[in-house]
Amino acid sequence: MDRAELVELLSPEGLRLLDGLPEWDAKADIVKTVADLRKQGHPPGLVATVLSQAKLRHRARAKFGPFASRMLFTEPGLEQATRLQVAALHAGRFARADVGHVADLGCGIGGDALAMAAIDLEVTAAEADEVTAAIAAYNLTPFPRVRVLHERAEQVALGGIGGAWLDPARRTTAGGTTTRLADAADYSPSLDFAFGLADRMAVGVKLGPGTDRDLIPEGAEAQWISVDGDVVELGVWFGQVARPGIGRAALVIRGDSAHELTAPADSEDAPAGPLGDYLYEPDGAIIRARLIGDLARTNGAWMLSPGIAYLTADTAFDSPFARGFRIVERMPADERQLRQALQARGIGTLEIKKRGIDVDPAALRTRLKLRGAERATLVLTREQGRHVALLVERL
Repeated sequence: MDRAELVELLSPEGLRLLDGLPEWDAKADIVKTVADLRKQGHPPGLVATVLSQAKLRHRARAKFGPFASRMLFTEPGLEQATRLQVAALHAGRFARADVGHVADLGCGIGGDALAMAAIDLEVTAAEADEVTAAIAAYNLTPFPRVRVLHERAEQVALGGIGGAWLDPARRTTAGGTTTRLADAADYSPSLDFAFGLADRMAVGVKLGPGTDRDLIPEGAEAQWISVDGDVVELGVWFGQVARPGIGRAALVIRGDSAHELTAPADSEDAPAGPLGDYLYEPDGAIIRARLIGDLARTNGAWMLSPGIAYLTADTAFDSPFARGFRIVERMPADERQLRQALQARGIGTLEIKKRGIDVDPAALRTRLKLRGAERATLVLTREQGRHVALLVERL
């Protein structure tokens, strides 16, 4: 969205048209919808803009719930925006640390600032991109204690502000195409600037979950968060908002429940051993935080093979940090024999999970020529370095 499109969208006509549209339906006849709106006298540019916003609002419900229906978005802004459920956790850190005024530097469309303002924190939000800053201002209008600035993070005067939250831009948009930045040195603001603020105030920095661990400063708290099985972020915390004695944390959110595993540092992997009666797949946040060893030792499990994130045990255990499977049968590792074995069991629908094996599950599924009414789950991995194929059922 460019500046002219935003001005048109924020006009009384534009906002009335957007708010009057029915819920976005991907199956609807978009050509007919456009034609109908044009017949009503709306300019073609405005029609395109409001329909784009309607689509973004529909997608945004996954992150913002019902709030999305009264917010505005940009494509990259929505991509990087924090889920409201997780943003509330960020805000809670500052509130518990008695940081009453937070600078949201690089606020994007305002998702984190919204969560902070909702618990009555004072927020100074800054965004370098003019259109995105205007959208953030619109989204944060209901909160009188929020000030939105069209400024680069590095230019914001921080006097009297007790804490800072930064979500450095990790994508760049050119010619309508958004590209993820591979080099952390290209983030905006830079990590040197973000981490450097910790010398003067309480600081939290949101990064991608796959961020190079060597970039995490010594002494910071690093928390990986997964939501419904998807690892969504790495939060790096300093000062009052970092918890004493915690260097690594994995927060696992599923539905309305949340569970966390913490440690002073990376945990040592558990020893590898032979396959037990049960197989466990640790949550991605546990894997990213390198707390697999602690998870194994807590539950009497061990690694199936060094360096591969599967655990095994002789007795079943229930943990929010791992999905469990009962081993039904060892299958032949040879592809031809595996195909024959699956066909003999009438398995026509097969979920394939793999770790430590160089195979494309979709291509393998085609080559297996499955047929039959039965469903099954197959795990392809290594047991103490050797290839194994395991027929399993979820606990």
